[in-house]
Amino acid sequence: MAENTNINKLIGARIKAARKAKGLSQEQLGEQLDVSFQAVSTWEQGKFIPDSDHLPALAKALDLSLDALFAEEEHPWEMKRVNFSFSHMFAFVKGRAQILNMPQTLALLDLLRKAHGGQERRSKTGFETTYMVHPLTMACHALAMGLRDDDIIAACLAHDMAEDGGMKPADLPVGERVREAVRLVSYNTYDESRPDLDDIYYANILKNPLACLVKCLDRCNNLAGMADAFSREKMAKYTAHTDRYIPAVLEAVKKVPEWNDAAWLLRYQIMTMTETFKRLL
Repeated sequence: MAENTNINKLIGARIKAARKAKGLSQEQLGEQLDVSFQAVSTWEQGKFIPDSDHLPALAKALDLSLDALFAEEEHPWEMKRVNFSFSHMFAFVKGRAQILNMPQTLALLDLLRKAHGGQERRSKTGFETTYMVHPLTMACHALAMGLRDDDIIAACLAHDMAEDGGMKPADLPVGERVREAVRLVSYNTYDESRPDLDDIYYANILKNPLACLVKCLDRCNNLAGMADAFSREKMAKYTAHTDRYIPAVLEAVKKVPEWNDAAWLLRYQIMTMTETFKRLL
């Protein structure tokens, strides 16, 4: 029998908080673990700690790592928004597009609300925000790295308009170079029933430098925000997927001389996040 120690109470409090955050009753959690609700109650009260046989299933059910569950110190982090202000980013991109004479970018800014205005960016911490922050963050990221090409910024803004915005690449108010990049990075322009879809998808992207650059910017933003939106299982899969496919895409970006600085920064940002998640997960 485990003693009713301070650490037991701390573990119990973590189990209770995580269970409630997942919207589970004690009975529902017990059913997932094949234990009684009374057992869950004793864990949460700190009277006992879960047996080792139940720990993997408990961690998965509550979306907690065992390290987080059994850590002896509590970290009362203040959770802040992962995403920046939509209005500020919109004004920044629009201002740069006007100064730099980017007609495609300006046209797509006007389409953002039509394509993504009703969609929300998911958050586990309650900071819901419009999905439009995602393409805008990519555009701001590209501009901050010194990329001033209208095709690049337009492709960032339009990259999900076909896959998530219900638009066809051919109907976008952009040139053929941007349309082709959008088509290549949109999964719904491929046969999504193919078991080797990812292999085909990335093989096609690797033939198009602009599509590669957009994919790297997209992956960088998704990695940066996934801890706020993904389950641990999904984070692990996304990290493994990044490790498998994105290094070749980064190499393709690096081969464009005028993108060398951006390629270095993207590689640094993506690979350090990937390696950090490997260690934490």
